[in-house]
Amino acid sequence: MIHLLMYADRFQIEGLLSTSFIKGRKENILEMIRLYGQDRKELKRHAKGFPTTKSLIKITKQGAIAAAPYKGYASPTEGSDWLIHCARKKSTQPLWVLVWGGLEDLAQALHDAPDIKKNIRVYWIGGPNKKWGVNAYDYIATHHPDLWFIEANATYRGWFMDPDSPDSLKSKAFYKNYILGHGAMGNDFVQYYGGVIKMGDTPSLAYLLYGDPNDPTGESWGGSFTPIRRSARAIFNRISTSADTVATYAVIEWRFKGPSITIHPDSSCFRMEAAGQEWPGYYIGNGTYAVRYSPKQTESRICRIISSIPEINGLSFHYVSVNPWPGKPGQDDYILGDNWYSDRSDNDLFIETQQGAKTISKHRVAYLTDWARRWSWLPKKQYQRN
Repeated sequence: MIHLLMYADRFQIEGLLSTSFIKGRKENILEMIRLYGQDRKELKRHAKGFPTTKSLIKITKQGAIAAAPYKGYASPTEGSDWLIHCARKKSTQPLWVLVWGGLEDLAQALHDAPDIKKNIRVYWIGGPNKKWGVNAYDYIATHHPDLWFIEANATYRGWFMDPDSPDSLKSKAFYKNYILGHGAMGNDFVQYYGGVIKMGDTPSLAYLLYGDPNDPTGESWGGSFTPIRRSARAIFNRISTSADTVATYAVIEWRFKGPSITIHPDSSCFRMEAAGQEWPGYYIGNGTYAVRYSPKQTESRICRIISSIPEINGLSFHYVSVNPWPGKPGQDDYILGDNWYSDRSDNDLFIETQQGAKTISKHRVAYLTDWARRWSWLPKKQYQRN
């Protein structure tokens, strides 16, 4: 949010939606806007077009505060309604939707107003966000495969994975060298990761700052992507084992039998535990239960069912996830349209296990030097955070 607000003169910001079902609410965005308001006078000395705090507050909306159920959408929110409103405005430009978390409000908006699809372009930071918002992703990939969509599952990590970075621009050094003490936003920055620029969502913004956003295959500060015509998915109607291999970032769905019960279809009736974290599972009828998951990294994992229903409690599933994404074709894959893009799988573009990451890290000096210049616009002095 701080990075966005420091470049707010470069955009016509139509909406700021809080879609968070773990932590974070509309009020947290408003707090960032208040900090920006303290710095806006100094920013305006160097560039025209910085929006007023009043205008930003007016377009800040609360979105979904719960993950989508099995069907992938729930009920309209202030955020999803605002997205529809903005997408339906007459304009010569598409509305860019930069998703920094779950896809819940986007899925809801597409369900409620599929006509907006032709007017929007989406850049989504996937990876771990795909893991947490897997049902909304399933809805979009199943029902709106023709959406113009960049799915950045690993590329974004090039923003902060910096083995070849100059020392002054290393993730742990940048705060001390360029941010510390600069303005109200600089004073606040240390509250997050101790000032380390682990800013995994920023590449969606950077994509629009440098490069031709109409060409995802070209060079940009937000990465370079390749068209994909399928998204990996594996549906297991059995107990999976360590012999079952899926692509990292694939959607895995387990369906298994149990007693027939009467329950609202959007209500979770069991949990699946994996590595100390839990995901809701659902009864989908005819004695069948289902849960979806998406691995964010290469791993060998056992998942266990926790339920008050004795017949399913304690069931366990094993899988192995491997690079690259989207991997070998499978019979359960989502079939996509002509405008779905994702991480490049070229071997020389990996940073460690993160494919496509070098398409961002190669621009590190350019985008961080540019940001450092903007920090210099804010004079050093002490601020009170309240």
